[in-house]
Amino acid sequence: MSKPKSDIWETLRTLFYAILIALGIRSFAYEPFHIPSESMLPTLLVGDYLFVSKYAYGYSQYSLFMSPPLFKGRILESVPERGDVAVFRYPGDTSKDYIKRVIGLPGDRVQMRGGELWLNGEKVERRRIADFEERDRFGNVRPRIRQYEEILPGGRSYFVLDSSTTEGDDTPVFTVPAGHYFVMGDNRDNSLDSRFQVAFGGVGYLPAENLIGRAEVRWISLDSSASLFKPWTWFGGFRFERMFTSIR
Repeated sequence: MSKPKSDIWETLRTLFYAILIALGIRSFAYEPFHIPSESMLPTLLVGDYLFVSKYAYGYSQYSLFMSPPLFKGRILESVPERGDVAVFRYPGDTSKDYIKRVIGLPGDRVQMRGGELWLNGEKVERRRIADFEERDRFGNVRPRIRQYEEILPGGRSYFVLDSSTTEGDDTPVFTVPAGHYFVMGDNRDNSLDSRFQVAFGGVGYLPAENLIGRAEVRWISLDSSASLFKPWTWFGGFRFERMFTSIR
């Protein structure tokens, strides 16, 4: 017996509402995000899955599904705080999402000297802590990397890595223009960020309009042996200690 037309219509209507609700949550509340690179080590590992708060900074066209150019600028805008871990559209290709830490606000002067961060003419406090080491599920340890706790004015702190001497360790003074932010990766020697111009693969000054949201919490973390879409790999690949943890 064929399904009555009224039942088919009811099913389609329910599916339509479900899609609208999902798109609404994704556009205005929270969006999932996957970490594909090591630029934010040690804070974020490859294989971390995050929830990003869409309402933290207000909304731009990039907040919406498929980013339709319905308006310019931001609606209900809130300024990020220094130290926030933010997801944004890459200025060089707005089809790509990037994630970095907000270091400089409009008007701030940012500089790196000998691998150390200077903000508005003052050196940001940095304390040496135990080396960062990453183990796989078989107990193999990757080469250790020097790790520091960086403490911003106001007391907010987080961990950064400094593995070698690179061109990003010594920079001119960057004065952040109005309507823009200065962002950096926590893995300081392995991050193309605001220290580098877009023409050279960096982020440059990040336009406020490109912000998508603030990274809030890890909900799943999988090592390289596992895939979110292959459930049979989960048991050995889950990093259980990182699940449902807030992002510092």
